[in-house]
Amino acid sequence: MEQSKTHFGFKTVEEDKKANLVADVFHSVAGNYDIMNDVMSMGMHRVWKQFTFFTAELKSGDKVLDIAGGTGDMTRGFKKIVGETGEVWHTDINSSMLKVGRDRLLNEGILTPQCLCDAEKLPFPDNYFNGVCVSFGLRNMTHKDLALREMYRVLKPGGILMVLEFSKVYKPLSKLYDLYSFKFLPLMGKLIAKDAESYQYLAESIRMHPDQETLQQMMYAAGFAKVKYHNLTLGITALHKGYKA
Repeated sequence: MEQSKTHFGFKTVEEDKKANLVADVFHSVAGNYDIMNDVMSMGMHRVWKQFTFFTAELKSGDKVLDIAGGTGDMTRGFKKIVGETGEVWHTDINSSMLKVGRDRLLNEGILTPQCLCDAEKLPFPDNYFNGVCVSFGLRNMTHKDLALREMYRVLKPGGILMVLEFSKVYKPLSKLYDLYSFKFLPLMGKLIAKDAESYQYLAESIRMHPDQETLQQMMYAAGFAKVKYHNLTLGITALHKGYKA
């Protein structure tokens, strides 16, 4: 039987190989991920994350799942919101990213549960979390529809899903954005992280990710209600929010 195909950046690969290819990228970039985030976004990623926290509709004592939590930015922010009585799970499919995040959080005195797990097969019970967040991770998942359904499953009724992700920039800026993405990002990857190829993939993966309206419909198809999105920085990123009925 012929293998199903998917995309890895602009390349077409067999579905069962994508996860390992993505893993290789993030094993490579983990050590320089934070500094590259600041360089790539000119610090704007901090503003996008703060907007997510500000609009998260969470409270003290809530339970939150941070998917593709990486170096721990979102986990730290949610811990501040839910407090000592709350629960925030810091998770990632990539062991290198999870380790960097774990060490960073521990160095800051933040104790929170961590789990190496696949968003398409979450090891959590139904109806457990008040909030689920995936920040700059959904575009790397092979079966986004399965992952969204898993996020829906683990949310409590009334719970919120937040998807913060690169999206489709406003059309007048598209040529300038392409120049920045395909020339500047790999160059910075080469100079700072000694890895131009991984940042070439990251630029390509942004272009292959569903646009704002398509992702909104995917969230509806996964069962979410009242799905809306906020364009941030002229559509460079978007925050999608949906609720479990």
